[in-house]
Order: sequence, then C-alpha cells, then structure tokens
Amino acid sequence: MGGATVWGVALAVAVLAAGAAAAAAASCPATPPDSGATLQVSHAFGPCSPLGAGAAAPSWAGFLADQAARDASRLLYLDSLAVRGRAYAPIASGRQLLQTPTYVVRARLGTPPQQLLLAVDTSNDAAWIPCAGCAGCPTSTPFNPAASTSFRPVPCGSPLCAQAPNPACPPSSRACGFSLTYADSSLQAAMSQDSLAVANDVVKGYTFGCLQRATGTAAPPQGLLGLGRGPLSFLSQTKGMYEATFSYCLPSFKSMNFSGTLRLGRKGQPARIKTTPLLANPHRSSLYYVNMTGIRVGRKVVPIPASALAFDPATGAGTVLDSGTMFTRLVAPAYAAVRDEVRRRVRAPVSSLGGFDTCFNGTAVAWPPVTLLFDGMQVTLPEENVVIRSTYGSISCLAMAAAPDGVNTVLNVIASMQQQNHRVLFDVPNGRVGFARERCTAA
Repeated sequence: MGGATVWGVALAVAVLAAGAAAAAAASCPATPPDSGATLQVSHAFGPCSPLGAGAAAPSWAGFLADQAARDASRLLYLDSLAVRGRAYAPIASGRQLLQTPTYVVRARLGTPPQQLLLAVDTSNDAAWIPCAGCAGCPTSTPFNPAASTSFRPVPCGSPLCAQAPNPACPPSSRACGFSLTYADSSLQAAMSQDSLAVANDVVKGYTFGCLQRATGTAAPPQGLLGLGRGPLSFLSQTKGMYEATFSYCLPSFKSMNFSGTLRLGRKGQPARIKTTPLLANPHRSSLYYVNMTGIRVGRKVVPIPASALAFDPATGAGTVLDSGTMFTRLVAPAYAAVRDEVRRRVRAPVSSLGGFDTCFNGTAVAWPPVTLLFDGMQVTLPEENVVIRSTYGSISCLAMAAAPDGVNTVLNVIASMQQQNHRVLFDVPNGRVGFARERCTAA
C-alpha cells in the first residue's frame, strides 16, 4: 500500500463538510446500559462516536482513508513489539496515539466515581488515564485524583514500581513515575491506584498510569484498557475476578452507538465455539498469537509459503489477533496469493481505491468466500468482513492489504474488520481462542 496514496486521499476527504456526521449524531439512539460483567462496546470513530462529533469521520471514504493510515502505523507498532531489538515506533495520523485502538468502553474511576471512556486494546498491557492538570492531554474530561477519596499514589520501592516501563523516582517525590516514548511523542505518568468500576463490578486498588504530561504530535484522548497478558494489564490485575477470560463482539464503523459487547469472565461465554490453541511468545507475552495454517479463497487453498505463516518466537513471526488494527495485514507472499486468487475468480478489470489495490467497478461483483484456516478451526468470513464498498456501492474492494511500502514486517495481523460480528473468545487459562458468529452491528 503506497503511503503517499493513502495520505493523498486522507487530505482530499479532509476538506469535506461534516454535515453527514452532524446529521447522524442527531439521530443517535440512547446508549444501552452495561450490566453484570458485560460492557457495551462502541467504535471510536463511527457516526455516533462517544468521543464527540469531532472524532467521527465526515464520510465513509474519509474514514477508510484515515483508518488505512492509522493501520500502517499500527502495523509498525505491533511489529516493533514482536521483534526484539526493533526500537522504532511510528507517528500516528491526526490526534490519535499510534497504539490507541478503535473501540471504547465506559468505566468509572475513583470515589465518588468519575465517568471515563477507555480504549480496548488486546495487544497492550498498559493502563493509563489522562489526569487533571495533564499538560498536552487533549481531553475535556480528565480524571481528577484530588476529588477521589480512594486515590493512592504508588510509592517508590514498591514491587509495582519495578514493573512499570522506565520507572523513575524523582528526588522531590516519593511517588513512582514512569515514561513512554514513541518517535516524537512522549508520555509521563505517575503510577497510581484507585477503584475502577466496570459494568456492575468494582476493581479495588486498580493500578494505572495517571498521565501528567504529553508532548509531541499525538496524545490519547481517552484512557487505555490493556487486555494483554503482562503483569500490569487489566487481565492480570483482575485474574481473581475474571479468571483471565474475556470475549468481545465488535460492531462495524457504521453501527450506531454502543452495540458491541465486551464480556469479562467465564460466565455467559459461548458453550459451543470453534477454538484454536493460543501460542505463547515468552518475549512478547502481550500479543495473542495463533497458528494460521492457510487461507482458502472459494474452494482453493491458495499457495502461501509455509515460512510466511510459521510461528517463530525468536523472530516474532507468526499470526496475531488484534482489536486495534482495522483491516487485516498479511506478509507480502501471503497477501499476494490471496489477492491473485480473488482477482482470478472475479475476472473483471482491477482498479484501486485509496490504499486498496484489488477493487472492482459495478454492483454485481461476485466475490468469492474467504476462509481463514487455523489449527483445529476454520473461520469462513461473510462478504461484509471481506469487502469494503464506496459510499454509493459502485466500487468494492478487498478489505485486506500487505505491509506498507518499505516495511519488512514478520507479522500477519487478523484485524477488527475480519473479526466484526463474531464472538471472539480469549480463554488464557485453557490456552485457546475461539470464534462464533454473532450479530452485534446495529443499523
């Protein structure tokens, strides 16, 4: 995917009027309540974005262009996590920090509780919240520690402090601080604890980074709920409550409001679900690796070299599930095999749209089904999970891509569009990931 093409389309659609987004906001339905251990999930950049009208894309084409640019940055970020020794991290487009994902849930922090939005990220262990007085944090609703009677700073010398990234204890403070750096963006936070309420449950003494300073071109507009498997992740901190088990159903960008769900714990998970083993990478425990053995287009298993799919903890190679990437990215040989077979089956003149190189004109294109093959599990994707269409439906494109030009990534990333309208189960104690069809996009 050519970076210049993506950015050119993004700039072109940026001048479109935001009237469509405003009209959609006026007709947004009431927000459904969270209940039990189930949180409602919303797309952060959809027509009813909980981040406000400014977060929603002015058009479907605008969203696709912007998200394709975010995906290119996200892929670099994931690749830097997977490969030891790679220190680069890209700059995100617009106002989004590069690893801030595209889905958010509601939560309450402190005593009395203060309402928050938390971004859901399956590939991150971090937990941070923009706090009052944060210099450079672009949020209008920061968490105010002074207003919470249960807020506590984590002291220097605490074992928790040693688990923070780049921990520091300034001479003038007895509280543990830490910092994160991404290209020209950096974050400084104080390690803190407070009561976090999700749905009907309360996590007492939840450890998070209270953001105090953000510099550079991007900063998070909301908090982050890291669902990775590191020691400070939400999953690890709530192991006694939720047994390191969760599932989600992700709604599409076009869905109105919080129509998806994040279900925490074993209760209410599907009794019958197709599963594949969860692979462990000791160097990058946050990433959810699975063994993808092939891809079928129509009835044909396309010719992908085994090395393009092989799991290798030493190099970070393999296939991961990620909620923060929008469109599936495959290593070059794998994508070429899928793309070529789709083109052969459709047998129509090929065009491009933004960053997508396999597009066809007309409304009567017969798209072949695409099936992802895993150890012990096959997931046949509905057409809505494989194809993106122009605003008026006259152009349709394969909703997958290779790595951006000049990036030699080793990761295949099964992204959120391919996961949408599925119940995706992460059962860490039993070492498995499962898929079951479930409609959660609200028209």
